[in-house]
Amino acid sequence: MKKLLIDTNIVIDLLSKRKGFYDDAAQLFSKADQDKLKLTISSLTFANTNYILSKLRSAKDAREILRKFKVLVELLPLNDKITELALSDESFPDFEDGLQYYSALENDVDIIITRNKKDFKSSKLPVLTSKEFLASF
Repeated sequence: MKKLLIDTNIVIDLLSKRKGFYDDAAQLFSKADQDKLKLTISSLTFANTNYILSKLRSAKDAREILRKFKVLVELLPLNDKITELALSDESFPDFEDGLQYYSALENDVDIIITRNKKDFKSSKLPVLTSKEFLASF
């Protein structure tokens, strides 16, 4: 079973129904369900998504959305090793991207799905946009 790491921007596109990106994110989740792909996100993505959703909606609504969403994905844990690797690797545009990448490596993820491939340009794992991923299956 293929494991996919879904980048923060894809999760936010889906949960906040961001115009222009929602359809791609929804198709990605639908395709994963049909093909029995395992969707994963970093626990930091989950926390950041809560923060962003709580700015768009009430904190109570944000939590309820995340409770329902958590059924669809596996949360990848963060640990000291992942944190140290992300802090020491300056090839990622920001710390969150590094954390997601090293979470993916440590948890045997096969593909990273993102809207901004440039955020993962130094990745040793395959990185696809949701459009590319959907077209490849």
